[in-house]
Amino acid sequence: MNFNLALPLYRNSREHPQRLALAAQGVNLTYSEVVVVARNISGTLRTAGVKRGGRVGVLASRSIEACAGTLAACWSGAAYVPISLRVPEDRLLEILALAEFDALIADARGAQLLSERVLRAIPKLILVPDAEAQNLSRRTAREIRSLSELERVSNNDEPVQVGADDIGYIIFTSGSTGVPKGVMISAGAVHHYVSVMRERERLQPDDRVAESTELSFDLSVSNMFLTWAAGASLHVVPPSQAMVPGKFIRDNEITFWFSVPSIIALMKRVKALKPGSLPSLRYSLFAGEALPRTSAIAWHEAAPNSLIDCLYGPTETTIVCTGIRCHDDPVITPERDTISIGYPFPGTEAAVVDSNLNFLPQGEQGELALTGPQIGAGYLRAPDLTNSRFPAIGGKRWYLSGDIAYLDPVGRFHILGRTDNQVKVLGNRVELEDVEAHLRAVSGTELVAAVAWPVAHGTADGIVAFVANMEIEPAEIRAALARRIASYMMPTSIRAVETLPMNVNGKVDRKALVARLNGEKS
Repeated sequence: MNFNLALPLYRNSREHPQRLALAAQGVNLTYSEVVVVARNISGTLRTAGVKRGGRVGVLASRSIEACAGTLAACWSGAAYVPISLRVPEDRLLEILALAEFDALIADARGAQLLSERVLRAIPKLILVPDAEAQNLSRRTAREIRSLSELERVSNNDEPVQVGADDIGYIIFTSGSTGVPKGVMISAGAVHHYVSVMRERERLQPDDRVAESTELSFDLSVSNMFLTWAAGASLHVVPPSQAMVPGKFIRDNEITFWFSVPSIIALMKRVKALKPGSLPSLRYSLFAGEALPRTSAIAWHEAAPNSLIDCLYGPTETTIVCTGIRCHDDPVITPERDTISIGYPFPGTEAAVVDSNLNFLPQGEQGELALTGPQIGAGYLRAPDLTNSRFPAIGGKRWYLSGDIAYLDPVGRFHILGRTDNQVKVLGNRVELEDVEAHLRAVSGTELVAAVAWPVAHGTADGIVAFVANMEIEPAEIRAALARRIASYMMPTSIRAVETLPMNVNGKVDRKALVARLNGEKS
């Protein structure tokens, strides 16, 4: 069996060549047209020596080059490695050193990041848009090829044979030590994920799927490969509409939406999420962070024709691996007023373990562990980290999520926060997500964040709260919190901000908030 990630798109191109496959940057491409571009890029990669088991960097996002480059890398049998366009140069250099690419594909925005330092560190072959090729060629001895000057290959050139254990993609996430972590996901894991999701969501060829995220966020893997497996069309949200996508959804009659829940809060803030405003949606999926109950209700009112699915899964478990439907009476995690993460997907097992990796009974809190065919292959060139996060328990290989969870009497899992967001405040253990849940409840907005600050010798002097779109005074928030939480959990400062910083995946960036506080102190 061939597990090449590009194979479903290729098969749909043979059966339905004139169906719309990709809409981006004002250009519409059919399945047959996407295949021609991907196949020719793949031919150029293979002529340059890229083969099964290699690695191709994709310094691109929200563009035709990003999608075609991803498919071409897969077509060649290589793993594709998306790189965020927002990474600082030093981090980009770290990723290049770790990944040891065989080739790099960049779109116009990605090409702007190819400084002299970066050019010296990247592989021999670089594929860029026509307008960038001549300029870069003058600056480096590397082989710069224009994406219009590609090898023309046979129409019968199928995706290279790939095994289930071959790496399909590598996504870099932030490491606790500051060194990027390259999460390796096998082609077999993606194949299993797509099979489960096709059964769960029942996409049809007439569905119009939004590519809502950056290529470097693994929700994009789902958006691309689930779409093309179903023979549907992928519609790339431009950067200018990424944070408030309501108009894009309406203008493009999007039927399938998958993003982080923060989008809901941002749309509510600018009054862009009115009841009935998103009638075309049939499927709405949210993952990447907790889905507040109030956000689920607001989205249901805006998209009354849509199923809402609350999903959960670390990058290391191939996008998402548990979920629950949000009906009129959603299942709530009482301690957080957020939606439960529900039940494991078919083939996935979930359990709660203690610090000694013993399984805990129903109702007891511990770390959520996951196992099954979607579990990642480990971390690139980091065997010790791989061994510590993917231990053997009871004869099976598990992944330790770092999330605090418990199992309820009905068999649903609930997340209470992160083990790394448990902090000591003046000797008392505090979970920052707990503080944030109460902040949301009393402030009337989902756009809240809590950070421990200042921290010294493993303990914090206090907690600083940030509230965006604040409708009541900090003193009122403090008074309301005093009736809900212990005194040691009370924020020492409640700050009104216009907006909260978001990372490249659209999640609240706590590190940026701490850096802001440290900058004020200095």
